[in-house]
Amino acid sequence: MSRPNHLVIKLACGVDEAERVAQAFSVATTAQAAGVEVSFWLAGEAAWLALPGRAEEFRLVHSAPLHELLASLIEGSLVTLCTQCAVRRNINDGDQIPGIRIAGSVTFVEEIMRESTQALVY
Repeated sequence: MSRPNHLVIKLACGVDEAERVAQAFSVATTAQAAGVEVSFWLAGEAAWLALPGRAEEFRLVHSAPLHELLASLIEGSLVTLCTQCAVRRNINDGDQIPGIRIAGSVTFVEEIMRESTQALVY
């Protein structure tokens, strides 16, 4: 069995699930630092984190500042806001932090079906 070299993480919970949010960001940035190609998806209530200022509001004791982790992912990986999740929350293309794309389930399926890909959902 070959080792995955592409990690797709979908975060589908919001700040009311702070531990899960922090874990998803921590795993993604750790993988990125290790040289793994990372694709990080903001879905469900996590869609709000794609908006400017929202990650800065997140607080969890003994957790790295979420806005710094998000900035690192935007700089070195692919960060995606789920199309349907954005529409449900009246988030329009252009509202999101620069560097975050908007894409839907077809793109997500294409990414997770790539060879040597591991997908995680938080």
